Amino acid sequence: MTTKSAAAAARATVYGYPRQGPARELKKAIEGYWKGRVGADALRSTAAGLRRANWHELADAGIGEVPTGDFSFYDHVLDATVMVGAIPERHRSAVEADALDGYFAMARGTQDVAPLEMTKWFDTNYHYLVPELGPGTVFTADSAKQVGELKEALALGLSARPVLVGPVTYLLLAKPAPGVAADFEPLTLLDRLLPVYAEVLADLREAGAEWVQLDEPALVQDRTPAELNAAGRAYRDLGALTDRPKMLVASYFDRLGDALPVLAGAPVEGLALDFTERAAANLDALAAVGGLPGKRLVAGVVNGRNIWVDDLEKSLATLGTLLGLADRVDVAASCSLLHVPVDTALERDIEPQILRWLAFARQKTAEIATLARGLTQGTDTISAQLAANRADLASRATSALTRAPAVRARTASVTAADARRAQPYAERAAAQRGSLGLPLLPTTTIGSFPQTAELRTARAGLRAGRIDAAAYEERVRAEIQEVIAFQEKAGIDVLVHGEPERNDMVQYFAEQLTGYLATQHGWVQSYGTRCVRPPILAGDISRPEPMTVRWTTYAQSLTGRPVKGMLTGPVTMLAWSFVRDDQPLADTARQVALALRDEVNDLEAAGTSVIQVDEPALRETLPLRAADHAAYLAWATEAFRLTTSGVRPDTQVHTHMCYAEFGDIVQAIDELDADVISLEAARSHMQVARELAAHGYPREAGPGVYDIHSPRVPGAGEAAALLRKGLEAIPAERLWVNPDCGLKTRGWPETRASLENLVAAARTVRGELSAS
Repeated sequence: MTTKSAAAAARATVYGYPRQGPARELKKAIEGYWKGRVGADALRSTAAGLRRANWHELADAGIGEVPTGDFSFYDHVLDATVMVGAIPERHRSAVEADALDGYFAMARGTQDVAPLEMTKWFDTNYHYLVPELGPGTVFTADSAKQVGELKEALALGLSARPVLVGPVTYLLLAKPAPGVAADFEPLTLLDRLLPVYAEVLADLREAGAEWVQLDEPALVQDRTPAELNAAGRAYRDLGALTDRPKMLVASYFDRLGDALPVLAGAPVEGLALDFTERAAANLDALAAVGGLPGKRLVAGVVNGRNIWVDDLEKSLATLGTLLGLADRVDVAASCSLLHVPVDTALERDIEPQILRWLAFARQKTAEIATLARGLTQGTDTISAQLAANRADLASRATSALTRAPAVRARTASVTAADARRAQPYAERAAAQRGSLGLPLLPTTTIGSFPQTAELRTARAGLRAGRIDAAAYEERVRAEIQEVIAFQEKAGIDVLVHGEPERNDMVQYFAEQLTGYLATQHGWVQSYGTRCVRPPILAGDISRPEPMTVRWTTYAQSLTGRPVKGMLTGPVTMLAWSFVRDDQPLADTARQVALALRDEVNDLEAAGTSVIQVDEPALRETLPLRAADHAAYLAWATEAFRLTTSGVRPDTQVHTHMCYAEFGDIVQAIDELDADVISLEAARSHMQVARELAAHGYPREAGPGVYDIHSPRVPGAGEAAALLRKGLEAIPAERLWVNPDCGLKTRGWPETRASLENLVAAARTVRGELSAS
């Protein structure tokens, strides 16, 4: 039992909290501002109200030190770019004219100016805006946001800790700005950046900050000696400052490895470390360096990325071990709670006993506070909570929901041959060219089309009982008719049905598979105002009946051109769900793959000749440490092939990936053995096409020429220029023309114009090729 004296200083804290509000109030206010329905003052007022509500909620739950600065209108890395004055030159005039509009222009672009590139935040489904830096970058401090939000919290009488993206992670996340040599290393700007951080720290100290948190998650990745030396130098220099708050350097998402002794030896007052399962090695590593004598340790023992209740007794044991390794041990989640929904109490459709297995942000703060109390005052003071927690864990472990013998038997019977196409790619390609008869540079889209107001109204009406299923399906049929008619008129070669029946590319399938739970209010920010409701993968997976065949075959009946069948792949089904933590991910992926394999085979039997199985999360889910890559990629690529390998050679299998760094998984992309892959490329200026070429990728590819995450309409000339760049890397007979991603979030006017320009660009470049 922990004694009160042993942990008298223990305090509960978190690194960040969901920004969107329980009813996505921030999303609605920002989108209202973009549409001119909400003024800037009203938007700022809504944001301030959400911040206050979050802080009060945290304090009332027993969180003794609340975070500030983690709140964002779009992205916290973009906020850091503003804080250090690294505004791209093309956006500088917009920012100077109106800071708020300029901020959103950097995030979303305008018709005339491209936005910053967007990619995944480490191995999560959160997207950040990539800083653009070069040898000429001049950093200038702008601490107004950080200081303002700290003062808001202090005025409420709260103990508050500003949270900043650390300088080393900021530079390691950055890329060379357009026009800068590709081999430019942003980390070479560290000595130029540190004085700006020093100025921000001084401003926060003057505003009343006792502590400031500097997030350095990039240090949990494999880092070179030079990068580790830069980290040591950064915190040596910042630690030597006299006019600053105490510094807490935070890492999360994995083990810190060689960076741990660097940070432990730095002149900073505290470290925040992840001690959940994926980072369990941090405990032994911390002991090996002699702990943190005289320093504060914030122990991330509650999983901030998944939604299962914590094993409180296990966490208490970890905390007890840590007590001897630091001067003071505080309790936290493993990372910001940005990655989980707000509150399980909002859910009405999940069985109450099952709901007790789940912990969203509000429940996790209660767990953290309980652990801090038990650590400080002894376990007797939390005996009721421990007993309830044991009962909840036992209920889940013994539930029939979690085990289906037939599913496990089928999974166990899979052979290596089941995960391989019967014919090599060259034979398949010849068969597909003969059956599909596509032109050079065939055009297609990724899958989804804009979800119209009429469709959303019909879906809401169905949920509320205002219309019946027949009326809703009539609306869906009308949407499919419009999508097919437009594509035929625009001249697109391989069509899609537009997915009007789908609420989300993962949730739609999860709701039709056994073993999944769906939430009604489990919203999580993906990027900007885009929120998703990740389903919960709670048990063994099977497919009771076909999921997509009906609407795909209906769309095909409307046209003589091929219509793609559209599925979400097994890795993405896991990555964009909250996965079970009671069995290996590889086992769960194989279950999902077998369910999807049945769907692929049924689509082919119904006459679908092109089937796309999207895996945008393949790179996202790549472990952060290289030592863990091979095992992950082996089961991830096998799961895709298991899904797709039961079809005839003339059935063309596509896959799609977007908004990630693909260079380090090109071999895995090859091993998927898809006939065609489409990838995001517009914001990164065809970088992925060059990476495929360098690898010698032998199959067909469609690097995107239309950035769908921006409202701007690319001109035909712009799309043609990107195509020509693509042709420098990929031969014309293997190059497809398509957008970066699905069009669900776009409006019809910009979609029509952009796709018409895309087709025009393809025709122009075809003409150039035929004339050469």
